[in-house]
Amino acid sequence: MTDFPASIAVYVCTYQRNDELARLLDSLAVAAETVSSTTATAVVVIDDNPDGRARKVVDESTREFPLGLHYRHAGSQNISIARNAGLDAAMELADWVAMTDDDCVVRPDWLLELAEAQVRHDADAVAGPLLRSYPDNAPSWLTDGSFDVDSVLIEADGDTPTTLCGTNNSMVRTQLLRDHPDVRFDPALGTIGGEDMVFFSALSDAGMKAIYTPRAVVNDVISSERITFRFQLGRSMWLGNTMAVTTLRNREAGRGRIALRAVKRIVVGLAHPLRRLVAREPAQVRFATTRVALGLGQLAGAAGIAMRHH
Repeated sequence: MTDFPASIAVYVCTYQRNDELARLLDSLAVAAETVSSTTATAVVVIDDNPDGRARKVVDESTREFPLGLHYRHAGSQNISIARNAGLDAAMELADWVAMTDDDCVVRPDWLLELAEAQVRHDADAVAGPLLRSYPDNAPSWLTDGSFDVDSVLIEADGDTPTTLCGTNNSMVRTQLLRDHPDVRFDPALGTIGGEDMVFFSALSDAGMKAIYTPRAVVNDVISSERITFRFQLGRSMWLGNTMAVTTLRNREAGRGRIALRAVKRIVVGLAHPLRRLVAREPAQVRFATTRVALGLGQLAGAAGIAMRHH
């Protein structure tokens, strides 16, 4: 059996989310305490704000971590550059690099479950689920479960994750990253998205053994700005576009096949309300429209159009 991880450095990139960052640091402190008897932890905050506004959150934080709470300023407004800065800093601090996002909250046993899963399966990387937490004023059409299909799939413990790993909930062996210095987040994707999928796909090609555990949970805390239909529509189109761009980049399929998948997705989306009504269930017109938008974004990606994330 592999040794229990002796040290883990968590890095998080942040942009215009000081309150959310403070909330995340609070949850990370609890997670670090939960694993403190076996594992020393560090946290690195990568501030991608040009004005460095997140420094205040770090400087004023009362949370302490055995290996320190560290601040790095990127200010590039390119998430790939920020993520690479996070990798560089975290690799200097610990044997394992863990990742999550600034709008998330980790469960108290998050680090412990990642570490225990790594030991059980002797893995190079561990991924967990991202579960959405909606505000009280979220509309019922958003919280009925249909929109959660974009969350990480709940797979069995030890499975190879269908979507590989994600930067919102994962842990990677530092030595693997050192052995493959050419595998990093691509700045060319830093403003359009998909950089994480390409990164983990490249690590997989390099021999990474990645496993999934449903026990290491991170909650995606949905803000009030993200509960509107307009936001969901735009996000779906961007997500479909990113899927196409990264599929092409990873050479998993050609433009023709991606276009066929997009058309199928559009047809399924258009048919969704009718199928629901036939089954005497709510039509879910809004959800169906976002599925069509997802297909349209995918179709645009197949045609060579890349949409910016922000």
